[in-house]
Amino acid sequence: MGYFAHETAVIDEGCQIGNGTKIWHFSHLMGGCKLGENCNLGQNVVVSPDVVLGNNVKVQNNVSIYTGVVCEDDVFLGPSMVFTNVTNPRSAVIRRGSYEKTVVGRGATIGANATVVCGNDIGHHAFVGAGSVVTKSIPAYALLVGNPARQIGWMSEYGHRLVFDESGVAACAESGDKYRLTNGIVERQG
Repeated sequence: MGYFAHETAVIDEGCQIGNGTKIWHFSHLMGGCKLGENCNLGQNVVVSPDVVLGNNVKVQNNVSIYTGVVCEDDVFLGPSMVFTNVTNPRSAVIRRGSYEKTVVGRGATIGANATVVCGNDIGHHAFVGAGSVVTKSIPAYALLVGNPARQIGWMSEYGHRLVFDESGVAACAESGDKYRLTNGIVERQG
């Protein structure tokens, strides 16, 4: 066993857990979920069947990750953020087996208490502000806030707001990496 699980964590049979992963108090991993290496799951986290978490995914306290969600490497899920997996739930109507897929791209951040409505993908290194409600797919590097979430800018891979000059180039304040904005698409240069 190359991972750590607190004694109060419940790990069902059939889970795949990568080396260096830490699972904290009162968390529950259901059979069939896959966690990569060096993930960190805070307390009271639920990971449902068939969920896939890449390497180095950080899940803060009180997050439920439902069937249909895939998080690529280096994703950050803030405290008490919410995923859904059915767009029209009804208690009396069983929709198991018709869960919608949501992919959270590499390096993306979803802030505390944000909600991601199922079927809406989040581009790599996108940044969803705390309390936002995502109701449509988000491009890579986009910065979104509000309810419903609306794009107000772009973020670097280090989590700094990008300010593009007249030629469509911006530099990250921390790393110095350069980014280019062309026709609504941001790409890191070099």
